[in-house]
Amino acid sequence: MVGGGRDAFIGAVHRKAIALDGQVDLVAGALSSSPEKAKASGRDLFLADDRNHGDWQSLLDDEVKRPLDERVDFVSIVTPNHVHFPVAHAFVEAGFHVVCDKPLVHTSDQADALVDAVARKGTVFGVTYNYTGYPMVRQAREMVRTGELGEIRKVVVEYNQGWLATRLEGEGNKQAAWRSDPARSGAAGAIGDIGSHAENLVATVTGLEIESLCADLSSMVAGRALDDDGNVLLRFRGGARGVLIASQINTGLENDLRLRVSGSLGTLEWRQERPSELVHLPHDGPKRIFTRGAPWLCEAAQRASRLPAGHPEGFIEAFANVYGGVAADIRARLSGVPADPLAVDYPHLEDGARGVRFIERTVASAQSEAKWTAW
Repeated sequence: MVGGGRDAFIGAVHRKAIALDGQVDLVAGALSSSPEKAKASGRDLFLADDRNHGDWQSLLDDEVKRPLDERVDFVSIVTPNHVHFPVAHAFVEAGFHVVCDKPLVHTSDQADALVDAVARKGTVFGVTYNYTGYPMVRQAREMVRTGELGEIRKVVVEYNQGWLATRLEGEGNKQAAWRSDPARSGAAGAIGDIGSHAENLVATVTGLEIESLCADLSSMVAGRALDDDGNVLLRFRGGARGVLIASQINTGLENDLRLRVSGSLGTLEWRQERPSELVHLPHDGPKRIFTRGAPWLCEAAQRASRLPAGHPEGFIEAFANVYGGVAADIRARLSGVPADPLAVDYPHLEDGARGVRFIERTVASAQSEAKWTAW
C-alpha cells in the first residue's frame, strides 16, 4: 500500500475491505509522504521492518530486487490525487499489478500514458469506484442489460454531501485541505471527488456513453479555490438525456448518492444510504422493492452478498467486492486458467480514464460560453 497512514480516512477503509474475505494480506507499504509517519504507520500495522518504507520509491526498489515468488502481487494506491500517476506508472512499468483510488489522475495525457503502459505490460489495473460493488447496483445493471426497463430515456444521478458547507480547509482539516487544493486535487473539487463516482455509477448501470454536456460549477464557500457544487446536463449517444448533481455544500446531508434510471418500460431507483433496496417501478404493474440477499436476484448480485437477507451490509463490503474482483483476476493470470467473468467484476483502468475525461470536459464546459461541450 502507498499512502493511507495514520489519520487517513480512506486508507483504513481500503485495509478493512482488503482483509474482509481473507484473500489478500497487507505485507509491505510506504504509508505517508512523511518518512517518519510512514514508518510509524507501518509499525502500527505490524509490517516487517524490511518491508516498511519511508517513501514509495524505496518500496518499489525493494520489491523489484526480491525474487518473483516473494514480491507483492499488487500495490494499492490510496494517496491524494496528485500522487496517483507517478506511483501507478512506475509500478506498472516495473510489471506490478495496481489498484488505484479515484479520480485516477489529473489529466487525460496521464490517463493515456497509463493505458499504454498497462497494454504493453499486460498487468491488472483496478480503480476503486467502490459503489459498483453494492449487490443492488449489480442487480440494477443486470435489469438494464436484459431489457427490463426497455429503451433508456432519462437518467438522474445525485451525490449530495454537506461536510464542506463551511471552510474546513482553513481550520486544519486534512481531508478538506488537499481536496480544495488544485495542486493536489486537480482541476476540480466536488465534481472530481464525488462527481466522478456519479459518472461511473451511471456508466456502470446503464452502459450509456456521454455525447455532450453542459455544466455549471460553483464555489459557494468564500475563498475556496475549487468547485464545491456542480450541476451537469448530459446528452447520451442514442438519444437518452441525463442530469448529474455533485455537491458538498448541501448542509445537513451526509453521503446521499442516489440514482434513477427511466426507460420505456419502467424506472429503477437506488440510494447509497439505503443500499440493500432497489426500487422497480414498471410501466404496467405495481411498484416492486428488491432487497439484498434474496434468492431471485441475478447471480452477480448474489455473489456480491456475504450475509443472509436482512443482515445489513454496506460500504466496506462494497469496497471488498472490488478488491475481490481484482484478486480473482490476478489469481487467474497466475494460474493460467481463464477467469470466471462474474468473479472478475471490478472497475478497470478504462473506467478511470473515462472519469478523468469527464472531469476535464465538465470543467471546460463550466468555463465556456457555449451551451454544449462535445465529449
